[in-house]
Amino acid sequence: MALHTYEAAAEERLPGPVWDFFAGGSGTESMLTAGREALDRVQLRPRCLVDVSHCDPGTDLLGARLAAPLAVAPMAYHQLAHPEGEVASARGAGEAGALLTVSMFASRTLEDIAAAASGPLWLQMYWLRRREVMRDLILRAEAAGFRALVLTVDAPRVAYRPRDAANGFAVPPGVRAVNLSTEVMAASHGSRSGESALARHSREQFDASITWEDLAWLREVTSLPVVLKGVLTGEDAELAVKHGVSGLIVSNHGGRQLDFARSAPECLPEVVDAVGGNCPVILDGAIRHGADMAKALCMGADAVMLGRPALWGLAHSGDAGVAGVLRLLIDQFEEVMALMGAPTVADFGRSGIAHPVGGRLPF
Repeated sequence: MALHTYEAAAEERLPGPVWDFFAGGSGTESMLTAGREALDRVQLRPRCLVDVSHCDPGTDLLGARLAAPLAVAPMAYHQLAHPEGEVASARGAGEAGALLTVSMFASRTLEDIAAAASGPLWLQMYWLRRREVMRDLILRAEAAGFRALVLTVDAPRVAYRPRDAANGFAVPPGVRAVNLSTEVMAASHGSRSGESALARHSREQFDASITWEDLAWLREVTSLPVVLKGVLTGEDAELAVKHGVSGLIVSNHGGRQLDFARSAPECLPEVVDAVGGNCPVILDGAIRHGADMAKALCMGADAVMLGRPALWGLAHSGDAGVAGVLRLLIDQFEEVMALMGAPTVADFGRSGIAHPVGGRLPF
């Protein structure tokens, strides 16, 4: 099944405001297409007469073996797409051999998600004003077997998202961020005309005062690797390495935060160069084909994250849809490996791409 088939089915099945919540962007929504346009400008340079009778897309990421360099990005409230929510996503990701990143605003408990998972799990977090809430969630994730923490750093507040504001979007009854108290999450359920409840919630609960020095608190709380999501500059990549971060995710937050920014694919080479091999770098955003995985690897990424298409699969057919979407990209990637003359993930490098991104050399 083609990816657009999953997308069309999801749009048809989901209520309009929920579809807008998943599909929409911030401001003018310019960032919804920027990453896709950047990746489309990258051209591959295949090599010939290489033994590709067996191609192995498998890779290791922070100690976890994956079927391919592919993970599901953190996204909140999977029950908006399917009644089983993140439990179905965990089953689907595990079946495909992919990593699942679970949002702190998941609509199923960490323990239920872990019980359903056969693949590795990471927990994504925003920095809340109430650190004891964060600490409790981290300890639960450790006990449930989660392997890393992902701290989203590009959202000191939720940006203005016109579709959500127009819809007065709030998390509907029957869906809740069950890993957090009703007190912490109350604002996300209060619908007001012309305002996003999630934006209001972020203003109340997110701590916009944190700095690099606050990462020391996370290291005191947990021994899990800490991965930063939303880094787009070499300067911040260097600071991340200096402060002991275990990985970076280059991301535009699905086009839902800073409008008119450079797209994540355009920022990837700068971040990779700044890191200098000291930690893995993951590209999140605009991945829609196995060839996009190859392009990201050529530009120095260690893996990619898939966002909205995983939710399309979930809305289409639960865990089977999630697995189907992930397998589709992995199958496409294996074909690209053979046609590129790259039988292993390690065979992708900067000699494998030709054209610059956005007028800048992609390395």
